[in-house]
Amino acid sequence: MSQILGFLSFLVSIYMVVIFIRIILTWFTGIEQGRFQEILVMITDPYLGWFRRFSFLRTGYLDFSPIVALGVLSLFNRILTTLAYYKTISIGIILALVLQIAWGIISFFLGFLIIILVLRLIAYLAKQNIYNPFWRIINSISQPVLYRINRIIFRGRIVDFRTQVILSIVCLGLLYLIFRILISLISITLTQLPL
Repeated sequence: MSQILGFLSFLVSIYMVVIFIRIILTWFTGIEQGRFQEILVMITDPYLGWFRRFSFLRTGYLDFSPIVALGVLSLFNRILTTLAYYKTISIGIILALVLQIAWGIISFFLGFLIIILVLRLIAYLAKQNIYNPFWRIINSISQPVLYRINRIIFRGRIVDFRTQVILSIVCLGLLYLIFRILISLISITLTQLPL
């Protein structure tokens, strides 16, 4: 039984790699991939399409549905691996795995936002033309984040833009560290549940 579960886990891992290749190839729209791309689309798009239908996973220029799709596959793969190795699994372990996958997705978003804010700070300090298409995208992603964080911190007071961006980066970094510690502690507690 453990060999079958291990093989299924291997197949899920291969499928995750294929989906990752498909995602990377969508970044290069001008390159003709031909039959290879058609095969990738046939294999991956039915699964990815299921997640694309959730509008809250898309914002502006960005579609986060592939990340969630990979997160679900990763959860399934971890459950298979745990079953293959330990030959048993508890509800606590499943809950810990779900929590870790959710944290993986959330930590990706936090890291992504920190990178976007750092880029926005660099553009501000270097006095880049924010009407350039690249900087417009960076600005459109960073503005809502800056607005929400600064509304909480400064409560409507007018503050220098550089200070806003730096404090937002620090806040997101602290949030990342706090959640990372909490998720680790909760995961350890969940895995020890007797269920």
